[in-house]
Amino acid sequence: FQEFCCWVFFVFFFNRVSLEEVLQWSQSFEKLITSKYGPVIYKIYLKTEHSDENIEFWLACEAYKKITSQRKRISMARKLFTSYIQPQAPNEINIDSPARKAIIKNMQEPTQSCFDEAQRIIYTHMERDSYPRFLESKFYQKLKHSLQTNSSNSEEV
Repeated sequence: FQEFCCWVFFVFFFNRVSLEEVLQWSQSFEKLITSKYGPVIYKIYLKTEHSDENIEFWLACEAYKKITSQRKRISMARKLFTSYIQPQAPNEINIDSPARKAIIKNMQEPTQSCFDEAQRIIYTHMERDSYPRFLESKFYQKLKHSLQTNSSNSEEV
């Protein structure tokens, strides 16, 4: 799976992502997660670690906060809860008991901010745990090296 994933990744993203963007990812987790292609590429990497539920939850929370309709917010809150929060959820995230209990309590009347604490916890997990591994991974190093090589070859022409 990892080889196939990397092959698809290189074919699809190589001509789209810039060396400048890829180099900025190493400056901070914030730059990675807020860049154009960073979240998608980071998700592909997390899939190889079997922890892509973290970025999926984080991105879903970003989308959730933009929902203005109360009806749609309730529906999305239920989906987030059943997919990521409830015990034994198919994509259960690793959050502490107080955060989980607060979300359960807020599920009666979900607000725009009811997942904020869980999202903050997951962001911190990714920033401290998988992000440093991502930067050291063959996956990121190969992408960076390929773009640097491509860039220097272009300059020589």
